[in-house]
Amino acid sequence: MALTILKIIDNIKNFLGVNKKEPQIKLIVSAEKLEKRVALLENGLLEEYSIERDSDRNIVGGIFKGKVRNIEHGLKAMFIDIGFEKNAFLHFWDAVPAALDNSIEAVERTQHHRHTKKKVTAKDIPSIYPIGSEVMVQVTKGPIGTKGPRVTTNISLAGRYMVLMPFNDQCGISRKIEDPKERLRLRTILTNLELPEGMGIIIRTAGEGQRARFFVRDLHFLLDQWRCVEEGMKNQSAATTLILEPDLIARTVRDFLTDSIDEVHVDDLSEVERMQSLVTPISKRARKLIHYYSGSKPIFDHFGVQEQIDKAFLRQVWLPCGGYLVIDETEAMITIDVNTGRNKGSKDMEKTLLQTNLEAVDEIARQLRLRNIGGLIICDFIDMKSRKDQQTVYHRMKDRLKRDKARTHVLPISPLGLMEMTRQRAQESISSSHYTYCPYCSGKGVIKSVMTMSVELQRVLHVLMKRHQDQIHEFKVIVHPELLHRLRHEDDELLADIQRRYLARLTFRADPTIHLEKFIVTNALTNEELTF
Repeated sequence: MALTILKIIDNIKNFLGVNKKEPQIKLIVSAEKLEKRVALLENGLLEEYSIERDSDRNIVGGIFKGKVRNIEHGLKAMFIDIGFEKNAFLHFWDAVPAALDNSIEAVERTQHHRHTKKKVTAKDIPSIYPIGSEVMVQVTKGPIGTKGPRVTTNISLAGRYMVLMPFNDQCGISRKIEDPKERLRLRTILTNLELPEGMGIIIRTAGEGQRARFFVRDLHFLLDQWRCVEEGMKNQSAATTLILEPDLIARTVRDFLTDSIDEVHVDDLSEVERMQSLVTPISKRARKLIHYYSGSKPIFDHFGVQEQIDKAFLRQVWLPCGGYLVIDETEAMITIDVNTGRNKGSKDMEKTLLQTNLEAVDEIARQLRLRNIGGLIICDFIDMKSRKDQQTVYHRMKDRLKRDKARTHVLPISPLGLMEMTRQRAQESISSSHYTYCPYCSGKGVIKSVMTMSVELQRVLHVLMKRHQDQIHEFKVIVHPELLHRLRHEDDELLADIQRRYLARLTFRADPTIHLEKFIVTNALTNEELTF
């Protein structure tokens, strides 16, 4: 009887979610000399991945004192020298004091909040910032490819729980905080903060559930930072750095080391001590979570991170059901193709297609974060006849993108089975910044087949022999070994026919160092390399 009652109680707990296990979340930090890497694992699965090299320091979020070098009225933009090889791009609209974006909810602090400043429009910008004038700007998008960084005059300083906006007197709360009671509590805290006139703040998602004193401390820290920026703006010359975003380790402490983290493992003792010193003023509990890893294996190998990274960055990514994604990154957009692959599923084909597409959604949202993919993204899902199933996939995507720190916008699946979406692109994706074009295929990903090269070589030989009809035809041909194998075993009769037709003599030699798509033809009598 007692066992039955206990079983009923246990079932009730399961129904209410009392026995539901929360995911175990670990931060794994690899601090090598040339690069630093941070991985976030949920129950052993890689969910977030960041990498930073000393030679490629991230300038997004950095504040600079720049000088206007050029104004392009047609583009409605200015080019600002901030001390880099390429001038920064400042659109007129980015130089106008901006309203809050739709990711926060505005909070009025005073009755006459909106009547203290004269409205500035894009037409006023060239007169406010003439050529040669100095301007304080913040990088919103790092240099990508041939483009220089993009900047704004709407400065913001990010703290652990809030963002300070020195030139924007609006205040707000992140919309990701959904609990009405919590939002009311945070509004009260926000309105009671002693904020200098003309400045605004945004409470970040990490501020949910935090005590008022944490916000006061965060605000004091940000105001001290701002005073240093103002001092640099007054005393330093133009085209100089006023402040940069913290490095990857410090950003990890600020943005990731929250109450949801269970363990932090770092393979460098000095970085362990630095992280502990950074987090102690914020949370003494979090300080105890940081552990030094001294194992013989690399830390990413020990925790199974490296294997997941290697698999995640392949062009073809497999899904648990047996389907797979094909991810291609181009200059204009990212295309993601969903395929059923080995997933034959049950007799209910619609159910199989929905299952594959739902798993694809989960993996796509994860891949966007891992690869830091941004810009325009087109997802080609497997066609589903049911409009209800299409809506299920769409809402699943919106839900999975909620945890993404980058701003995203997604549209419902089109009649062609395509889902269009955009993701904030602040810097180059990890693949484009850490891989280079293959010198062999020049980035095409494919090379000409051996048969194609045989056809092209024979075509060239016909041209050369017709061009030199009054001469003795004796040519030396240097080719790749794979091409020579085909010429000797499959196309030998064709080459013999060419020699008979033109009374020529051809000598072939293999060179493993020559490109498979290249061949060299020389005159055997003069050793002159022939052009064609």
